[in-house]
Amino acid sequence: MKYFAALFLLPFLVLPAFADQFQSPTDKGTLLVSISTDPTKPVLGDLTKLKIDFINPKTNNIQEHIDYKVTVTKDGIPVFGPIPLTHTSEGAVTIPVQFKENGEHKIIVDIEGILFQPIPSETVTFTEVIDDASVKATDEDGSCIIATAAYGSELASQVQLLREVRDNVLFSTDSGTGFMHAFNALYYSFSPAVADAERQSPIFKETVKLAITPMLSTLSILNYVNIDSEGEMLGYGIGIILLNVGMYFVVPAIVISKIRNFRK
Repeated sequence: MKYFAALFLLPFLVLPAFADQFQSPTDKGTLLVSISTDPTKPVLGDLTKLKIDFINPKTNNIQEHIDYKVTVTKDGIPVFGPIPLTHTSEGAVTIPVQFKENGEHKIIVDIEGILFQPIPSETVTFTEVIDDASVKATDEDGSCIIATAAYGSELASQVQLLREVRDNVLFSTDSGTGFMHAFNALYYSFSPAVADAERQSPIFKETVKLAITPMLSTLSILNYVNIDSEGEMLGYGIGIILLNVGMYFVVPAIVISKIRNFRK
């Protein structure tokens, strides 16, 4: 990351549109933020991956261990986020965003910590112009609504875990992204009804919380491994699925079988 003296005092840097990749300093110049979209031209109604790298100005290398927030606004109104203060150990993140309207959107990145040390908030703002006339209607909003209802807040550590696995692990590979597209088509067909039932019944809420705890434990593994290829993503993904199948189906079946044999 390099300092740009002429831009050092600008509180926000606004650009007309993304190229394949663009770098800009934060308003105080401590970091350089590199951002791009995948696809390069977002499509309305589809998930667009915002790829963000945090660059050290002295070494021009990725700066690890950054605490950040991301907000997307249109006409000054938030349409995504702000996400809770999130930590990236790698200094590079991929965030799925769904653009639902044509027009100018501002992507605001706030940085509040470096190397586990809080800093006064620094900001950089980019502009993405959406001009795709083909709209795909969808109710997906990128939220973990069942877990949010179970734990009572989007700020809950369990919800944050799910968000980090989705954004930083699954969306980092094509196979993970493909899985999320297929999963979301199923998930959002029933999750609103489940979330409503949780809000109406404390007993059901606690039951759901208990039921998803083993899954959260297995998914947390993905935050502690390095996935650098499609093969590794598939390997870990299949392993996590098999582990959950074992916990939710095989182990209960064995226990039930032993209980029946004991009673005979």
